[in-house]
Formats: sequence, structure tokens, C-alpha cells
Amino acid sequence: MLDTVLSFLDAGRDEIIALQRRMTAIPALGPLNAGDGERAKADDLIRFLRDLGLTDIREICAPDQRVSCGHRPNIAALIPGADTSRTFWVIAHLDVVPPGDLSLWDSDPYALVVDGDLIRGRGVEDNQQAIASSLLLAKALLAHDITPPINFGMLFVSDEETGSRYGLDYVAANAPELFSRRDLFLIPDFGRPDGEMVEVAEKSMLWLEFTVIGRQCHASTPDEGRNTLVAASDLVLRLLALNDRFPAENALFAPPRSTFAPTKKDANVENVNTIPGRDVFCLDCRVLPEYDLEDVLSAVRETCAAVDAARDVKTTIEILQRVQAAPPTPLDSEIVTRLLPAIRAECGNDPRPMGIGGGTVAAFLRERGYPAVVWSCLMHNAHQPNECSSIAKTIIDAKVMARVLLDR
Repeated sequence: MLDTVLSFLDAGRDEIIALQRRMTAIPALGPLNAGDGERAKADDLIRFLRDLGLTDIREICAPDQRVSCGHRPNIAALIPGADTSRTFWVIAHLDVVPPGDLSLWDSDPYALVVDGDLIRGRGVEDNQQAIASSLLLAKALLAHDITPPINFGMLFVSDEETGSRYGLDYVAANAPELFSRRDLFLIPDFGRPDGEMVEVAEKSMLWLEFTVIGRQCHASTPDEGRNTLVAASDLVLRLLALNDRFPAENALFAPPRSTFAPTKKDANVENVNTIPGRDVFCLDCRVLPEYDLEDVLSAVRETCAAVDAARDVKTTIEILQRVQAAPPTPLDSEIVTRLLPAIRAECGNDPRPMGIGGGTVAAFLRERGYPAVVWSCLMHNAHQPNECSSIAKTIIDAKVMARVLLDR
């Protein structure tokens, strides 16, 4: 059974090109990206699924009046297995980002270009490679009338590029009957070209903007003012002590600790001879899941209060983003123990579970108790001009999925 499917996938080059061509030609941009959503791409995908012979196709539509159809489509398609109580889910997203500056592209972003093993166009890697690999596996199963040991489920979601409120977050909250606690979840939307990174954990994210208010005055009489550049500089240096206050390390992550990085700094005054009375800067915090973000915020507020007292200024904090990390996927969970040997077999390397500093849609599953893994062989040019994807790596992705599903 497995060898038959692997042979079919090895011959999938033309099918991948055809799939990528039809998907690339249908821009699926959300309203925050000046688009009309994913409906047209979803309709074409449903036609493809039906042409394959799939009959178990369900839509979970999230209401959204900003798009012409009034909703954002999410599609669940199932190939029944011998044990219909369990499903191996592959989750991919329909939406893409805008192409950006067209002068930086070598071709029309929405017309596929094939160059040897590479294909170019907006969305071909993020996340159409995942769609193509899962559809190729589905075609292999149906072409050979193979009943997998458990269900093979494909979930195609909307809105991943702008927060997933209308995508996987909506599906998990409003269609919980779709999933069971014994299901396996793979999200092929992050990874390295060699396939060695298996993402099982994420850091919490906390983005803060600080506004320091003092008193502006002429630079020749600095004692008449309260210099916010000095106060903000003092605050930046004191905030670095957060590294000592939250010192835990976790070997899953690189770096293995929480990070607190001062980043954006707004302009204050326009001329050299003025003491600034207002300064604004930002702090990007990536915090190990062991810590509660409320504890980090308490430490930040204490630090601001100390600077305010020492410098006679007033500091306000705006939370730009706050995402408490979901619990990591256990390393002994079945999806991890199935995925690692499958990657070794197809990539010939040493994959390892790792954590990352940002968020993925896996968090919406993990926070509900579903162990999800994010993995794919990706070339890391998503969102860039001339975005490209490897046909060979797409086939590897499909073969790894096949081994997870079929290899006992």
C-alpha cells in the first residue's frame, strides 16, 4: 500500500505544476490586504475535490461583511479510513499576501512560471505548497482505491495572513465536532529546506509601546525641562534587566531563553537645540511559555515607575500585541513519534523537535488540547518578490504525509 502511494507521488511533477498554476491565477487576498477574500479560490478547490471523487466535503463559513459573499470559507474534506473515529489532518491556508512592488518581480505574480525544479508566483510556497502536497496524496489514495488505516482529512482555512479570526480560530471554536482527541494534526506552514525543524512549541509574544512625557525646553537651559530622551534611554537600559528577572532556559528554542529587545524609536524633536518633551519607543518580548505575560507586564510597570520617579517624567504603556503561548505539543505525542521517522526516511537527515519565537495557527489547536506539529520543507521566501517553491520538496512533503498516514 505505502510503496504504491510513494511511487504515485514520485511521478507527481506535472500534477503539482497544474495545481499551482490554477491556484496562483486566483488571488485570495483578505479585506485587510485590499482583497475580496478566499471565496473564488475555495470554489475552484471544491470543484477539484469533487472531480477527484471526494464526497465528504464540508464548509465552515465565518461571517464577514467586509467581503462581497459575506463570509470567509473554510473547507474540510475527508477520505474515510478503516478506523473512522480518527483522522490525520493536514491543515493549509487559502489566503496569500499582496505581491508588493511589482517592479521587483521578474514576471506577473499571478501567472505561474516554471524553471526546472522551481515554480514562481505569489502564494506558491505560502501556503500552496501545502495544498498541493495534500491534494497529491489524496489523488494517490483515490486513484488506487486505497483505504487508509484512519481518515485522511484536509482542512483549507482562510485568514491565516491576518490573524485567523475567520480561519482556524473560527473553525476550532465553532465546529469542535470536526476533531477528536485522538486525531493527528500537521500544519505544513513552517520549516527549513532540509526538513530538520519540527515545530512543537512557540514563545509568547508581547509588543509594547512606551510614551515618555517630560517638559520640552531650549537646549541652552536644560534644567528648565525634563529631557525625555535621557529618561527613555534610562528606561531602555533598565528594561534589559528583564533578561535577569526571567532567566529560565528551554533547549527546544534558539535562543533558549526569553528575549526583550528594544526596537522601533520614533523621532522626537526636529532640531538640535531643543530638549525633547516626548519620546516613544517599542519593546519586542518573546517569552518562554513557562512564564505568564502578566508577570512580565508587572515587572515592566515597576521599571517604568522607577524611571518616572528618578527622572520626573510620566510613562504610559500601550500593548500592541499580547499572545500567551499555548502549551507545547508533547514530544511523546503520536504525531511527533510518527512524523520524525517519516522525515528521516524521506529526507535522510536527523529531524528534531524545536520551538520558535513567533506564533503559528497551531496555537489555536494546542490551546484546546490538540497536539499539533508545524513542519514542511520550505525554501524561506514567503512574502518576497519572486516567491518560489520546489517541486521536489513538495513531493517530499507529500511522501512524509503518506508515511505518517500509512506506515504502521
